[in-house]
Amino acid sequence: MVSSQRHGTVVVGLGRSGIGAARLLQALGEPVQLIESRRDAALEQRAADLAAEGIPVRLGIPLEAASIEALDPSPLRVVVSPGIRFDHPALQELRQRGVRVEGELVAAWQAGRAVPWVGITGTNGKTTVTHLVHHLLKAGGLDAPLCGNVGTSAADVVLERIIGRADGPPPSSLPDWLVVELSSYQIEAAPQLAPRIGIWTTLTPDHLERHGTLDAYRAIKRQLLENAGLRILNADDPDLRARASSWDQASWITAGPRQAARAAGIDPHLWIEDGRVWDGTGPLFPAAALAMPGDHNRRNLLMATAVGLAAGLPPAALEAGLRSFPGVPHRLERIRDHQGVVWFNDSKATNYDAAEVALRALDGPLVVLAGGQAKQGDAAAWIEQLRRQAGAVILFGAARGEFAALLAAGGYGGPIASVEGLEEAVPLAASLARSSGSGAVLLSPACASFDQYSDFEARGDHFRRLVLAL
Repeated sequence: MVSSQRHGTVVVGLGRSGIGAARLLQALGEPVQLIESRRDAALEQRAADLAAEGIPVRLGIPLEAASIEALDPSPLRVVVSPGIRFDHPALQELRQRGVRVEGELVAAWQAGRAVPWVGITGTNGKTTVTHLVHHLLKAGGLDAPLCGNVGTSAADVVLERIIGRADGPPPSSLPDWLVVELSSYQIEAAPQLAPRIGIWTTLTPDHLERHGTLDAYRAIKRQLLENAGLRILNADDPDLRARASSWDQASWITAGPRQAARAAGIDPHLWIEDGRVWDGTGPLFPAAALAMPGDHNRRNLLMATAVGLAAGLPPAALEAGLRSFPGVPHRLERIRDHQGVVWFNDSKATNYDAAEVALRALDGPLVVLAGGQAKQGDAAAWIEQLRRQAGAVILFGAARGEFAALLAAGGYGGPIASVEGLEEAVPLAASLARSSGSGAVLLSPACASFDQYSDFEARGDHFRRLVLAL
């Protein structure tokens, strides 16, 4: 039987988001403890650091209802990190027993809503748009920290910039905005989120092993936009465009002319025509102000511009910010030109659709490196782009056998090599680039990274080191 004296919070997961949530809750005066099912030297050190801050950590505690309820005090609330399924059987059992189960973003939202949020979600493109919005607002003189599913956790930013640590001075001023990238895992576990501005970049099948169906995945994304004050949607995304009539209010963008969108029943707020960005008042600035390649980045430009205009920035300031944008690590990141071959790091492409976008953005022929931990999805369009763009393909990691079969079945006729990891793939790519006449090498895995790396950043960093060492 659960104790009736519930008053504390148990945070599950000793990662970046779990630690951020625990620190924020402690600063808000809530009794909190953190549990982690694993145990190793690195986790022991993290636990010791948190214990020194007054946050007890217990390692080797399995995610089971009985294990959590055995903690003292029995929890009023359990806070979970995004890596934990929100429908995990232990969490379902806890809910049935009256325990509140929430995602790590709930505390950040409740404590940080005094500052307006820009919430950015989508299957692909959200990281680039998040960085671009942050850069434009900052270049325009606004204080707009970046956080969430990229960089620092939202809880950490709220603690540092809005609440203030118990052992430090209070923040001298509040930010103007919080720019928050939001994954479907985070939105699902925090239905309260209601950003001042919401952006939905794209919708293609992804994370179906977690959410079950495309309809369920779509509904999670839509929930965030339904709660938003201003909804910015991409009219060039087929899934979003097909449901345009279901939105009562939305600000649509398109990288094409206005009339083409109107013919599809959408009157865009921003569009591109004659090489310039337009709104209802006329042309604003050249679309070439953003130097990143690919039509998808023109759409990213428009979504970020819509936020900048809503935040009160003039077009001239937005153009200057776009021209100074350095790009995003791991997303079509140009690493170097080595012996006439340009190397690109697109480790962020963790599914077929993102990898297809990268192939469309660059001029072929390319040597393409793909592999890792395969995801569910339709590979047909990706393979079609490989047939058009790839002079050679190098497969690595756990998916290499599966990918070799996909390429054979899909009719890819170029050279295919299979290696264990990037250490073998990079020198081989340099050789194949010369023999195939390819002007570029592209790491665009179309896979998650968890077979060999902690995350896609670690994979991209490793690739960068290997390329710079050539």
